[in-house]
Amino acid sequence: MTSTPTGFPDVTAVIEKSHDKAVDGAKGAERSSDSDSSIRWTVGYCTNIHAGADVEGVTNNLLNISAEVRRRILNLQYSDENGSPKVQTGKNFATIVSTAPPLGIGLWLSAEATADLRRNGLKPLTSAMKQARLLAYTFNGFPHDNFHQDVVKHAVYSPTWWEDERIIYTRDLAKILAEILPADTNLGTISTLPIGWPQKTDEDGNRVSVTDDQLHHAGTNLRRMAEDLRRLEDRTGKRIVLAIEPEPGCILDTAAKVIDWFDKQLPDATHRRYIGVCHDVCHSAVMGESQHDVLAAYAKAGIVVGKIQISSAIVVDWSRIADTDREATLTQLRSFAEDRYLHQTGRVTASGKFVLEEDLPAVLADLDANPSRYAADKRWMIHFHVPIFAEQFGHLQTTRSDVLDTLKSIMELTDASKRRQPLQFTGHLEVETYAWSVMPESAGRSDLAGDIASELIWLHDVLSEMSSNN
Repeated sequence: MTSTPTGFPDVTAVIEKSHDKAVDGAKGAERSSDSDSSIRWTVGYCTNIHAGADVEGVTNNLLNISAEVRRRILNLQYSDENGSPKVQTGKNFATIVSTAPPLGIGLWLSAEATADLRRNGLKPLTSAMKQARLLAYTFNGFPHDNFHQDVVKHAVYSPTWWEDERIIYTRDLAKILAEILPADTNLGTISTLPIGWPQKTDEDGNRVSVTDDQLHHAGTNLRRMAEDLRRLEDRTGKRIVLAIEPEPGCILDTAAKVIDWFDKQLPDATHRRYIGVCHDVCHSAVMGESQHDVLAAYAKAGIVVGKIQISSAIVVDWSRIADTDREATLTQLRSFAEDRYLHQTGRVTASGKFVLEEDLPAVLADLDANPSRYAADKRWMIHFHVPIFAEQFGHLQTTRSDVLDTLKSIMELTDASKRRQPLQFTGHLEVETYAWSVMPESAGRSDLAGDIASELIWLHDVLSEMSSNN
């Protein structure tokens, strides 16, 4: 099996002129024959790591940070540790930067920025991407509003899919993506929230459960969205797949719940051409799922995987931590209990039962008050997106092995030469370590552009090695 990562600025493309400049996601997923078991990856990073909810903020980030990520990647490919060229290209580094293929990005646009671009035109966005040499092959349509306000927490789950603001925002994203995709690329993807959080807080601060009518309206809105995307493809030739992203604690937080939702709300082939799933590795790991089993279940159910978000969670393996190291482990863990994002925590208790806790800070506070409740826990998996290349820091481990399992499973499950019902996958991979800005330095945080570049290079190397071994 071979693969060619696209959306990754490879210096060898300048030397050999053999790089596939713009792999069409649809062509990458739809093989030419049953005997062709190759898969084409489109690789990039999600820009929701960057603060900037208006158009000016977005374009500044693309020109100053995303462009620098691309330059760092090329520099690492081109130069050795002493700054000398690894290979003789006959070109100076500035020429390589200006001629190498674009860097893939998963673009995040807030509702404010999206409405501005639809109203005033896309030129600021397209000009910035052209200048920075970026390829936006997928959008992150999960956060609707400012994803970098002081406290986000549950606000990221609003508006829900039973609220019309969500479908209006997503329609606008789809139209923008269809317009900015390269002419020879006919497939794009948008990730979105898994319906919503199962409780809403009313004006008096009380938790109110979601009603059946609200869930019904959410299903109606998604079916309306599928019809909108069908019309968009008829008009533009661009197929945009909306990918529902399961997240711990949300209405859809496991593969089983996703499949049940599709069976009840999105049963038709037309629905499933345009509505699929975004598999976030971190989220699945926090829920204690097997990456292979989840992807195999989607294949069996006939649900397209629109996008894989390459992400890694924190693991506390209490069963292997000595009693003398327990307090040091908790001290380290407390450095991740920050107040901007929600950090759902999956617990495996002494009996092997899985329990999902809503937020790490609350878990740690309860542990201080009721230590006996947690004393015999075997393992915690925490929703905090840490560097995908990291395997361990201090007493804490990560789910990097789940990332590797996911990639291996994709290669196996998409092989049409070996499976009667292969996994439908677009080939879109998106590194989504959005928590760099709130990550303690003990987790390896350095400078943002360099950190992002390191993740992309690690993923590129893993894909290349896996491909050469198959």
